Amino acid sequence: MRNEHRDDAGQLLSLETEPATEADTAEAAAAGLDLARCIQQLRIPLPLNDSSPLLPTRAFVPGVDDAAFLGVNNRAFEWHPDQSNWTSAQLNGRLREPWFDAEGFLLHEIDGVLAGFCWTRVHPATATDPELGEIYVIAVDPAFHGQGLGRSLTIAGLAHLASKSVTLSKLHVEYDNLAAQSLYRDLGFVEHDSHCWWGVAEDGSK
Repeated sequence: MRNEHRDDAGQLLSLETEPATEADTAEAAAAGLDLARCIQQLRIPLPLNDSSPLLPTRAFVPGVDDAAFLGVNNRAFEWHPDQSNWTSAQLNGRLREPWFDAEGFLLHEIDGVLAGFCWTRVHPATATDPELGEIYVIAVDPAFHGQGLGRSLTIAGLAHLASKSVTLSKLHVEYDNLAAQSLYRDLGFVEHDSHCWWGVAEDGSK
C-alpha cells in the first residue's frame, strides 16, 4: 500500500507506505520529510519458551465487563491516536465481529478490580501467511504499573494462543514506544514489517 501527496511542481509533501522499505525511507529523506509515525508488526513463534508461572486470568463477559475494560483502556491509552477514548459503541462493534472469542479476551483482576487485560484474536491462514494469533490489544491500568503485569499478560496471551494450536503470533506496536518495544523484544519478538507515515516538519524547517 502506498499513498503520497505532491505539490504542483511534483515535490513530495507526504508519504504513507505499508510495508515500508529502505527505499521509502530514502525517498522521504531526500524530500526533506520527517517520520511522523511508524507502527511495527512484530512476530514470534509459539509456544513461547518461557517457564514463568502463568498469571491468573478470566474471560471477558460482554455486558458485564464493558465499563471496566473501557476505563482501563482509556486510561492506559490516553496518549494513543487510535486506541484512546474508546466508546461503548466501538467496543460493541468489535464484540460483534465474527472473529471475536471471549475466551481469548483475558482479564486480570487484583482484589476484584480490573488491573489489565490481553485481548487476542486468531487470523485464518491466507495465500501469504499461515494462521496467525494476534495480541490485538493489551494494557495495564496506570494504577498498577511497576508490577510486571505487562510482561505477564503478554505471556498469558501467547500461552492461550498456543493452546489453540497456533504456532505463530503477531502484534503491532509504535516504533517509539520504547517500554513496549523493550518488553516484546526481550520475549523474542522480531520485526516483520512496518506501516510508516512521513510529512513536512511541524516547524516548517524542511
